[in-house]
Amino acid sequence: MANILFYVSLILIWMMLLYHMFLMQGGYHHFKTFEKVIPQWRKNMTDLPTVSVFIPAHNEEVVIEQTLKAMARLYYPKDKLEVIVINDNSSDRTGEIAALYAEKYPFIKVIETEGINRGKGKSSALNDALRQTDSEVIAVYDADNTPERMAVWYLVMGLVNDPKAGAIVGKFRVTNAKATWLTRFINIETICFQWMAQGGRWSWFKVATIPGTNFAIRRSIMKELGGWDVKALAEDTELTVRVYDAGFHIRFFPAAITWEQEPETLHVWWKQRTRWARGNQYVVLKFLSQFFKLKRKRIIFDLFYFFFTYFLFFFGVIVSNALFILNQFYDIQLSVGNVALVLWGLAFLLFLAEVMITLSIEKTQMNRKNFFTVILMYFTYSQMWIVLVLYALILETKRMIFQQEVRWYKTERFEKKRGEVSE
Repeated sequence: MANILFYVSLILIWMMLLYHMFLMQGGYHHFKTFEKVIPQWRKNMTDLPTVSVFIPAHNEEVVIEQTLKAMARLYYPKDKLEVIVINDNSSDRTGEIAALYAEKYPFIKVIETEGINRGKGKSSALNDALRQTDSEVIAVYDADNTPERMAVWYLVMGLVNDPKAGAIVGKFRVTNAKATWLTRFINIETICFQWMAQGGRWSWFKVATIPGTNFAIRRSIMKELGGWDVKALAEDTELTVRVYDAGFHIRFFPAAITWEQEPETLHVWWKQRTRWARGNQYVVLKFLSQFFKLKRKRIIFDLFYFFFTYFLFFFGVIVSNALFILNQFYDIQLSVGNVALVLWGLAFLLFLAEVMITLSIEKTQMNRKNFFTVILMYFTYSQMWIVLVLYALILETKRMIFQQEVRWYKTERFEKKRGEVSE
């Protein structure tokens, strides 16, 4: 029995690795081709839609000024642009700093969440802003983001030129990638997520996932869908499924770039990623239970991808590791032969090859230092994810059984160090 479980676990792990290699090929193809449409698309950027940029902010005084400086530099007609800082029950100087920029720039506004939406989290804050605006396009940025000057322009360009696109998502890079070993790992993870996962899924299946930041969506769709789901900790993934089910697709257009801050300590990383894992587990269970009600079956493929990632794949890793360790202390008749050891070694080499090839897409990232960082990442950061997903599943199961209220964790920010620059 132990041998059967062990080899089933290996099969699950290898299925995920091979699938990611498949995605990597698609992502690399998208990297080589996505810019070809820009010259033609640019010609259609004449009668531009009105845009509201939402920035949900709760106690963001450390980062909000840098974000608003970037917003003030955005390349978009100011008579068709409004930047709305949603001050959600902040107890620091977030509102005060935002108000100073609102005085200086007429297209920047500050609103305060009220009533039942006050202090309830990102989804509630976004819904509050949605009710107070009437722009044709809604763009969302987190309060630690500094989008490049053309970011919103490119997001809108995608919507203008792709009528079937309900939303356009850009790519994001890490501003504090060099701050700690943890941020170096996250930087590599971020690049791989975009090009290996987002780029590959769009290239092969015309499927992409809305991230929490740097995306634009048609207001008409948000109105049709009734806004953001306040019960979803991963409101972006949840919204993705509903956009596809409404008959639209989501385009990954990496010309739109934003830079964001990542957790510099394990404590902050653990809380943020636990929220992400729980949120995605909620989305998978929510929509798989509605399998026969979903009108657009294409998104089912993506739901199974998330199900495989957060349930089957991690089950395989946890079971194989547990059996191997248990066999060191008790005789469970586990015969891990040479074939299994070879498969484990090849899995590591495949992981290393996939990540390094993906890093070659970003300038300056394919280097010797990152090569050794990826090796260390495999044995540390990747293993931490295993424990985290298991912990998140326990919390989410407990919440469902006892009908507990969802509590939003707002990621803590870090002051920018002197001399810190974007890579």
